[in-house]
Amino acid sequence: MGSKPPLANARRFTGATDRVAIVVNGNARQVTSDLVETLDQIVQSGDLFVSRSLEEGQDIARTIVERGYPTVLTGGGDGTFVQMVTWVARIAGELDRPLPRFGLLRLGTGNALAWVLGAQSKKTKGVVADLARLRREGGSRLLRLLDVEGMLTPFAGLGADAIALEHHHRTREMLDKVRWLKPLASPAVTYALSIATRSVPQYLFGRMPAFRVINNGSPASRMGQDGRPVGRDVKHGETIYEGPATILAFSTIPYWGLGARAFPYADEREDRFSMRVVNFGSLEVVSHIRELWDGSYRSDRLHDFLADDVIIECDTPTPLQIGGDVIGIRERTTCKLSKLPVRVVDYYSPPSNVS
Repeated sequence: MGSKPPLANARRFTGATDRVAIVVNGNARQVTSDLVETLDQIVQSGDLFVSRSLEEGQDIARTIVERGYPTVLTGGGDGTFVQMVTWVARIAGELDRPLPRFGLLRLGTGNALAWVLGAQSKKTKGVVADLARLRREGGSRLLRLLDVEGMLTPFAGLGADAIALEHHHRTREMLDKVRWLKPLASPAVTYALSIATRSVPQYLFGRMPAFRVINNGSPASRMGQDGRPVGRDVKHGETIYEGPATILAFSTIPYWGLGARAFPYADEREDRFSMRVVNFGSLEVVSHIRELWDGSYRSDRLHDFLADDVIIECDTPTPLQIGGDVIGIRERTTCKLSKLPVRVVDYYSPPSNVS
């Protein structure tokens, strides 16, 4: 099993008001037996849950709601957070129970939320440090989420966005199978390698799908290259965007996986989410990767909108990702701003009295 990491900075959670449920994705690369044993030393017996399937995850969510935990931490990728929040919210609604506060342990591949909430490194010491910080300095705030086909998520996307994530997972799995290549399988390396060897060739020679995005909510606005609204508002029932695109993505947070600031207007309005349409190809992406990464790139073929409810139609079956997990192929889908924001542990926020 190996030597246990030091727990000097992690006080055991024992009281009813500070009781924490920790749900870790047993399939995540960072969730080792040593980590599970370490977490089990910190929380009360029975408060650590290891999920290895969707069925187990839903059963865990029901147990969490029935026991009334005030705080739930998820360990895995953003997808683990999305699934647990969605299930807990659904069951809490059925049982008329209050929602707990949610937090994130940085144990996944991309972890866009880690950049928003201040979670530390994925290594065991970073996770232990975050649990210690939760006791003494973890503030709370409300996090707006999207509702995409009934799932609550901070971001989602169609097209190359989803395909790149799928390529990333496959490349990582390939490196993991080769013993001498396994040390290279860090998120940054595997993502760069997958883009260069899989995504770019596919989109360099492939045809862009064509999308039609219809406003199904309040007036939507288009953001100009100067960061200000431009043109008239798009009314309910009108078309927000129609044309080809390699990526059609939505978010309530500025970051995509690995810290890429892919949605620079996500914080512009509390009552709108950011929709970004990219209709240039892989060569332009590669040529301007740094500016795209930090959110400073502007182009006539990069379109940003603020909306609260949209219907998306595509002329060809296209992959859809929700919270970084590819869930299937779609020709039509919906995305709206959820009416149910969740309270989250945020180390960038000042400590609060909220349990």
